[in-house]
Amino acid sequence: MRTLEHPTTDEITMDAVLAALADPMRRRIVRQLLDGGATQTCSQFALPVSKSTQTYHFRVLREAGIISQHYQGTSIINQLRLADLDERMPGLLDAVMTAG
Repeated sequence: MRTLEHPTTDEITMDAVLAALADPMRRRIVRQLLDGGATQTCSQFALPVSKSTQTYHFRVLREAGIISQHYQGTSIINQLRLADLDERMPGLLDAVMTAG
C-alpha cells in the first residue's frame, strides 16, 4: 500500500505553516476543508490551476503539517490536522484564515 510522508506533531513549525499559508491557492484549499467537511478527495477541489500545480499545493500543505493525506483506493483523501496545529500553535490557523 502506498503511503505519504507527514511530519510528526513535534516537527510542525510555525515557519513552515506560515510559508504554506502565504499562498492564496493553499488558503483556498484550507478554507474548503474548514467549510466543507472533515475529509475530501483531491477531485472535490475545483481549483483554477493545472493538475500538477494542484498536486504541488497539496504536497506543500502536507509537508507543512497542515493536512494529512492517505490513499483510499485510487483517491487521495485530505484532512486538516486541526488538533496537531492547535497543540503546536494554538489559534494560529484561525487567525490566519480570518485575516486572509
